[in-house]
Amino acid sequence: MRIAIVYDCLFPHTVGGAERWCRALADRLRARHEVTYVTRRQWGAEGPGTDFETVAVAPGGELYTSSGRRRVWPPIRFGLGVFWHMLRRGGDYDAVHCTSLPYFSLIGCRLALWMRRSRARLVVDWHEVWGREYWISYLGPVAGRIGHLVQRLCVRVPDRSFTFSRMHAERLEAEGHTAPVTRLTGEYADESGAAEPSTDPPDPPMVVFAGRHIPEKRVPAIPEAIAIARRAEPGLRGAILGDGPDAERTRARIAELGLGEVVEMPGRVPSAEVARALAGASCLLLPSEREGYGLVVVESVSLGTPAIVVAGPENAATELIEPGVNGLIAGSADPERLAAAIVEVVRAGEQLRHSTMEWYRHHQGELSIESSLGAVERALETTAGS
Repeated sequence: MRIAIVYDCLFPHTVGGAERWCRALADRLRARHEVTYVTRRQWGAEGPGTDFETVAVAPGGELYTSSGRRRVWPPIRFGLGVFWHMLRRGGDYDAVHCTSLPYFSLIGCRLALWMRRSRARLVVDWHEVWGREYWISYLGPVAGRIGHLVQRLCVRVPDRSFTFSRMHAERLEAEGHTAPVTRLTGEYADESGAAEPSTDPPDPPMVVFAGRHIPEKRVPAIPEAIAIARRAEPGLRGAILGDGPDAERTRARIAELGLGEVVEMPGRVPSAEVARALAGASCLLLPSEREGYGLVVVESVSLGTPAIVVAGPENAATELIEPGVNGLIAGSADPERLAAAIVEVVRAGEQLRHSTMEWYRHHQGELSIESSLGAVERALETTAGS
């Protein structure tokens, strides 16, 4: 079977949950199928470094503004490039597997395949389906409403869809999606040997964040939460991993609170170092308002480290937490609420770490990326043959 995977990012040239997923999907499918990865140019003279055909249909460059919002022009250029590619080569494929965001590439795929009268089936990954109010808060009252209307149009174009949470599966249906939807449950590729899980609480206690420093992650709230939690747990320390537009603001907050010797910010580090940091932490603190899945939560609990996430209408990571068993769901990202959750997790100690490990062992199969990759491959073969 000939399959095109369409996404404007290619791991490891860009890093994120969706990037890892699409790269793993391409690597898995190429063992039995012909795979073409359609993306932007994110590499230099060394090439993309892939074992499958990789086609750049748009130039590289920054995808985000200095404030951490997605730029508009790069997705438009990519969408035009995808449209032209599919207009020329759409007849070569049996299936086109596209990420939903950015929507311009999804629209370009569907329009070009329709114009060619191609028999290729369009299959779409929906890591996120945003609510109308979130669109407005993200882009403003005019652009937000337009974005939501474009989303409502796009949910009607796939021949089959995949989602990674109950929240977004339900939203697809509510937005008018009528094609078959498969909810996948796993994105975690266990890198055995990177770190060893343990039920022993770290001494001194440690809070770790790992991810991009963008507004929706709410990273600047972490230093104050640690400062407040230290009133009850004076030995508490913190490590804030990753980088992004909010990094300087977070460093400034650390300095203002006098936490320079307590909270470290090493920047972006290799995945093995992230795993070691999580294994040595009392908890993962993820105060995000929006998560399509929450891969870092699974990585944390796989190491016996409970996770703290925040309740919210856009946060699907809460589906991964069983409160009191493998972590906690804070009522808000207010530093006082986060601090209370940190203290509760630290004081739960070995008992909570043990139940976290038991929870992961019970759910390990469904959380594995292999379970999802196998489900996608079977669905692609069925869809392309229909």
